[in-house]
Amino acid sequence: MLPYFVIAPLLIAVFLYLFSSSRTSRIVAIIAQAVFVGFTLFLFLESRQGEIYTVVGGYRGVLGITLSADMLSASLVMLTAVLFLIAAVYGLKEPSSKLYWLLMFIWEGLIIGVFFARDFFNVFVLLEVATLIVAVLIMYVREKRSMYDGVIFLMVNTVAIQFYLLGVGYIYMLTGTLDMAMAAVAIADMEASRLILPYTLIMAPIVFKCALVPLASWLPKVQGIPRAPSAVAAILSGLHVKCALFLFIRFQEVFSPVATDGFYFVLGIVTALASIVMAFAQKDIRLILAYSSTAQVGLIMAGLNIGGEYAVTGSLFHIINHAVFKAALFLGAGIIVRMYRTRDITKISGLMKRSPVLGITTIMAILGIAGAPFFNGSISKYFMMAESGGVVFWILNIINLGTITLFVKYARMLFGEDTSNKTVQIDVNKQISVAVLAVMCLAMGIGGVWLANFLFGVDVGLSFWGYLEKSAIFAVSVAIAVVVNRYANKEHAFFTRVRGLDLSFKGMCLSIGVLFATLLFFVEVTI
Repeated sequence: MLPYFVIAPLLIAVFLYLFSSSRTSRIVAIIAQAVFVGFTLFLFLESRQGEIYTVVGGYRGVLGITLSADMLSASLVMLTAVLFLIAAVYGLKEPSSKLYWLLMFIWEGLIIGVFFARDFFNVFVLLEVATLIVAVLIMYVREKRSMYDGVIFLMVNTVAIQFYLLGVGYIYMLTGTLDMAMAAVAIADMEASRLILPYTLIMAPIVFKCALVPLASWLPKVQGIPRAPSAVAAILSGLHVKCALFLFIRFQEVFSPVATDGFYFVLGIVTALASIVMAFAQKDIRLILAYSSTAQVGLIMAGLNIGGEYAVTGSLFHIINHAVFKAALFLGAGIIVRMYRTRDITKISGLMKRSPVLGITTIMAILGIAGAPFFNGSISKYFMMAESGGVVFWILNIINLGTITLFVKYARMLFGEDTSNKTVQIDVNKQISVAVLAVMCLAMGIGGVWLANFLFGVDVGLSFWGYLEKSAIFAVSVAIAVVVNRYANKEHAFFTRVRGLDLSFKGMCLSIGVLFATLLFFVEVTI
């Protein structure tokens, strides 16, 4: 059954490539995608009964290519189908070429393939093809900046994935298999010292694809490319980077004898704090959102490595929550840019007067990412902090304070006088897409505890006094954020310097090498 979940988006892609010039064909494709969402829900319900396995081609043992779906991968597949459905509705009336639709739905199939793959080499193939698809989508509007950034994106990913390929070769040499489950069994009986190098070779590019420090600036630059379609930025930020987080979880399980957590926890915290500073320094609304995405990925990485069922559940739930509210913000930002003909946040104001519906949905998405009570981010962040104490608890609260401060700045454009005298007709389908995501932010907050237990098969609960304490901290954080924004309302030389920070291609390649060497040293010392 599982291969058909990869094939179905490819069939939709071919259909749209042949008939995308007709709006009717796009509607048919959207209906097909909606049906596909229903099948992913069925798959998830089946996965709750036990992990589902499919051996492609009938070959078993070391020669077989295994696909499997457990509750985690099935929930992410369902999330993928929902987000691509919303992206398709968002772009229904856009004058996109048939190539755009072809690439978008192929991208969906590749992401689903990553969530199912249980073979090291097939993960490599899927990641590489997905990277090529994203690079072409970045260069979809053929202008100088987009072409340059697309080529850099492709080249730096090619450099990073070579580490992974070497690690896969090393694992095959040690175990005689590329199947993750079989490799994990063989690895369990090996000396830890033999696994340090292949583990580091495989994990370094995964950390790179998560855009953690020292490579926290490359992915936001890609997401913030001026002419890249809004749906591409939304999927890249909300979903594509989750493939790397998913693989991080899987590979940590495979390499459990040498897997470390302290290094990734520190890296996640540093990434979150640095990205918040970088985001606050930006004026471009898409770059603000892009850097905030990196900050949330850093927070998720830290949560995955705190330890404890609540922290892991909160991190997994935040993966899904982040995809929802960040897609809402990116798609909403696409509408805002079109309305105001600028991406400079200092030149945008009065959105609530100009478009109350878009203003309200933007506020709901902001409340989601800020962790406001009754919104989805509050539940996942509560779980992440529930079992933490002392310094870790306050570090996580400082990160959330930074997020709140950043989005208080972002929310300025909602109020004041309308700065644009241009009348732009916004398609209803775009507003509906953003509104659906915004409502999901609220619904996933109200039913967050039940949803987390349902999606991940755990039994975690909410403490009334604990949630009340978190709500009080949120209220105080909002007050501090308002004061900070009032003080930082003027341009400071520090923010100008921070905004100018960027890694060249050579700098990114060097950073990948530094990351690999640092991780290798840390694992060597701790093991």
